[in-house]
Amino acid sequence: MDNLVQATDRAIQRIQILLSDEQQDASGVRLGVKGGGCSGLAYIMEFDHQDDGDLLVEQGGVHFFMDRKSSIYLKGIVLDFDGDLGGKGFIFTNPNASSTCGCGESFSI
Repeated sequence: MDNLVQATDRAIQRIQILLSDEQQDASGVRLGVKGGGCSGLAYIMEFDHQDDGDLLVEQGGVHFFMDRKSSIYLKGIVLDFDGDLGGKGFIFTNPNASSTCGCGESFSI
């Protein structure tokens, strides 16, 4: 499952900061896909716990959880973080996407 999701060092560092600051008792980050957005599918990224049936990827001490349906669309994704002035925050680079909207938050297959 290690090739399911890759997170850059910048993304891992930012997630670790957010998890330590988070008021909720979260054990990791849920990555997923839902219908919507301007290109048909939108990314989900939220603090959560592992559910039964979730796939688990651990990288840099961060646990990423994905339901099996979302993992089909997220396989091979690279998660990065751009926190510079004018940066976009978390950036998804998805090799499965045939098109991505200008904001980078939705895609189509």
